[in-house]
Amino acid sequence: MVSYLRTQILIVACVNIGQFIDGYSVGWSAPIIPKLQDPKQTPLPRVITGLEISWIGSLLYVGAIVGPYIPSYLSNIIGRKPCLFFGGLLNLTAIVLIVFTKNVAMVYAVRIISGLGMGMVTVSNLVYVGEIASSNIRGILLTSTSIVGISGTLAAYSVGPFVSYATTGYIALAINIVHVIGIYFIPESPVYYAIKGKQLEAKNTLRYLGRLDDLDNVFDSVSGINPHEGQSWRAWVKIFTERTNRKSLIITLSLCTLQQLSGVAVVLFFATTIFESAGSSIRPDIATIIIGATRLLASLIAPFVVERAGRRILLLVSTVFCAVSLISLGSYFHLTRIQSPLALNIGWLPLVSLIMYFFSYEIGFGTMPSALVGEMFRGNARSTGSAVAMTTAWLIGFGVATGFGTMVKVFGGDVTFWLFSGSCLAAFLFTYKYVPETKGKTLNDIQEMLRS
Repeated sequence: MVSYLRTQILIVACVNIGQFIDGYSVGWSAPIIPKLQDPKQTPLPRVITGLEISWIGSLLYVGAIVGPYIPSYLSNIIGRKPCLFFGGLLNLTAIVLIVFTKNVAMVYAVRIISGLGMGMVTVSNLVYVGEIASSNIRGILLTSTSIVGISGTLAAYSVGPFVSYATTGYIALAINIVHVIGIYFIPESPVYYAIKGKQLEAKNTLRYLGRLDDLDNVFDSVSGINPHEGQSWRAWVKIFTERTNRKSLIITLSLCTLQQLSGVAVVLFFATTIFESAGSSIRPDIATIIIGATRLLASLIAPFVVERAGRRILLLVSTVFCAVSLISLGSYFHLTRIQSPLALNIGWLPLVSLIMYFFSYEIGFGTMPSALVGEMFRGNARSTGSAVAMTTAWLIGFGVATGFGTMVKVFGGDVTFWLFSGSCLAAFLFTYKYVPETKGKTLNDIQEMLRS
């Protein structure tokens, strides 16, 4: 049994190299933008303008919103493994462009293609890992995708400021080549084989994974699925017409939406500003490293408790503490706005609130929605449902981050962060009432639970 678990862990580790590159892409712009503003460090013929800085940040999301729909269409046609491979090739293309950047248009292309690759890899990872993992460690392995992504972002924060623009590309290139080669050696998902009616291939894969006893469960989970329906609009209709898929979409989409409405993108993008408001003397680049390290430390805790405590309890605890931290952060801004003398004595509060927020967020609210996305949909809608949930989340996150400045001007920093805390409380109530516990359940068990 131990050897089979080791096999699954090694497969997921190989897949997660792509998730590391995705996280690296997210964090890449933070140390790179200052280089592009420095005439001595930029590879461009001139320094970039303020408008170009905005485009470099936002174009990643343009690609990321489109990317997930590629595997949602192709995964039931050509398989999960080729989708992982193509996502890796997109990331490889973007990285090569980093190395050979000559003008700002190439930087734009890097961000768009990176976003496409990120969207493909993230959705394909969640679907693939959810389908190959044993039920007793599925939550741990699904949670690991978020951890590795955070590690990639931290790597970009930690290395980027201290190496050249081109070197950031060479580092990612070496890592991504390992990923693309590794994908060649992993097995195809047994669920894909079951959808295609290939019982022998599914049986061999499950035997390799140490899950041969799950053969009937895998075929039961895809019963009634047309192996060619991924090629038509009917695959999309299935999300809304089948009861289990519809419930899965409502649960995952609601959690992903509330997650982004909690202001996580804002806190990430404006973390340095909040540090400075606390009167911190820490350099901005060091502050971003602290944020990344806090996120990573917290996310490392989740796998150790997810299969013991369960998804629900982590979500409930996490959302409460996220709300408390954002309420305290909003209270500091309120005291500052009314010029209360108390604000001078609690200049440490924004820093403590921010650390508490990230720690609480990554333990549950930041990782569990992704885990649920990877295990709640039926095989005929897992890729499409995952794509809808993830792209909606990214779109809302982009909108919240873009509108943050206006919100602060209209409502003030206090009300803005209190509104974000309200989203955390709404997520707590939604989880308490509607989110089922999937700990220790097979994918077929989860479908049966959703039918009831």
